[in-house]
Amino acid sequence: MKKEIIILLLLIITFLVKSQNQSYTYPGWLNRAIFYQIYTQSFKDSNGDGIGDIPGIIEKLDYFTEIGFNALWINPCFESTFRDAGYDITNYYQVAPRYGTNEDVKQLINEAHKKGIKICLDLVAGHTSDQHDWFKQSQKRVKNDFSDRYIWTNSKETKPENFVSGNFQRNGTYLKNYFDCQPALNYGYANPNPKNKWEQPVTATGPQKTKEELKNIITFWMDMGADGFRVDMAYSVIKNDKDFSVTFKFWQEIRIWFHSKYPNGCLIAEWGCPELAINAGFMIDFMMHYWTPGYPSLFFNQEGTVTRNDCFFSIEGSGSPVEFIKYYTEQMEKVEGKGFVSIPSANHDFQRPASGTRNTENQLKVLMTFLLTLKGVPFIYYGDEIGMRYLSYAPEKEGSGKRSGSSTPMQWNANANAGFSISEENDLYLPIDTNILRPNVQFQLSNPSSLLNHVRKLIEIRQSNEALGNTGEFIPLYAKENKYPLVFLRKKNNSQFLIVINPSGKQAVAEFYMENISNLTPVLVDKANYIKTGKNIKLFIDQVSYAIFEIQ
Repeated sequence: MKKEIIILLLLIITFLVKSQNQSYTYPGWLNRAIFYQIYTQSFKDSNGDGIGDIPGIIEKLDYFTEIGFNALWINPCFESTFRDAGYDITNYYQVAPRYGTNEDVKQLINEAHKKGIKICLDLVAGHTSDQHDWFKQSQKRVKNDFSDRYIWTNSKETKPENFVSGNFQRNGTYLKNYFDCQPALNYGYANPNPKNKWEQPVTATGPQKTKEELKNIITFWMDMGADGFRVDMAYSVIKNDKDFSVTFKFWQEIRIWFHSKYPNGCLIAEWGCPELAINAGFMIDFMMHYWTPGYPSLFFNQEGTVTRNDCFFSIEGSGSPVEFIKYYTEQMEKVEGKGFVSIPSANHDFQRPASGTRNTENQLKVLMTFLLTLKGVPFIYYGDEIGMRYLSYAPEKEGSGKRSGSSTPMQWNANANAGFSISEENDLYLPIDTNILRPNVQFQLSNPSSLLNHVRKLIEIRQSNEALGNTGEFIPLYAKENKYPLVFLRKKNNSQFLIVINPSGKQAVAEFYMENISNLTPVLVDKANYIKTGKNIKLFIDQVSYAIFEIQ
């Protein structure tokens, strides 16, 4: 009997170890992935109706390969009321007619794969539109299969925080996930209060059916050929889960199921804390949200959806890289070998790099040099590669609010028009100084010194040197409070590169020690040099400049 118990325990341990290992493996293609985020309605209009579409993305597949992007994240493209730009879904199984058809998505996936490009869709897991048929069924007085797919109180007079009233058949109010038009799907409560009948445990029938439906949605698009998903508000699915312990279990179960079914598939979190997201089972998480230390202190300035008075990437030179370096290195250590930290250029929720006084081509070249020499998986938001500006005065579109300034039409040429009238908004596309920055693809492709060609060169260098790639080590060498420049080392095996970043409008000097260096060979250098005395390196870099040296 004792022997049988020992064998059983060994089997359990083996299962747990396998499950743990399985949940922390990721597809090999992520080691070289460089993502491009597409806001479909603003990217490329193929039929002249003023709205970007899936066929428009297909038309531009060669553009991605020409610049060096090998993976796309496409913002929600499913049927929607578009009161929150597609994040209010009415049918998870159909593409919105404004964008095309399911067959168009299938063609996009097939054509992209032929060119070596992966396709990840946006999965709004935590809520639907209040116009979704599930929610309409859930509103009914008579109990049905969808009554518990959302979170309803048992009285219209009961309205806790974030619950919404309405003219419903059933006697109750519903919990929203973000806007009022986005009722939260019911995945259960981590710690249900027995006094609140609507707080169901995660094991209840409603939450379990909701979880199974999520798997069905994933299966539908993965079986069509998609390579994965970015999961919107991934942290929000389980309610009243302050330490995320039940949320962890939820996503770990999804991850193990997903990996067994689609071993080359990718799950990307919108969480804002890589340590939590990766350990919950995701493969990539963004370190960029306003509640995340580091990103705001690098990039957020006086203009945008989230503003602050100083940042490191500013001509004024009044910021500091210290907060970012501290949090970034901590997060990388905690997810090492399990997944990736991503520092994106921007996204549909936040301002672009070209905002406020950060408005020249040189400033943006410095910023892109930084982003494309970091460890982790790069994500470039459409248009940032050509320096499209955040437009604080752009008209609100589909509930976007201040975010609309980051979702203006992609500037394929000087007369680009997809959703705004050039005649009425003639200054909408003008950069702050047209003599310095001309943000359109047509011009920049033909200009060897353009920002676009700088991005292409950076991607080429990154993909040619593993030390500069997604998995090479990142070691800060000079990161001082309120001082410039920032200097860091990238290394893998016997290959090493030194990166110097000075976004300020003043010349800067950095002095530090390095072992076993005979020479620093310029790879991509803009106005920088150094003096080596024994182990001491003294670097001099001009204002608004960057440098990549290979260490010999």
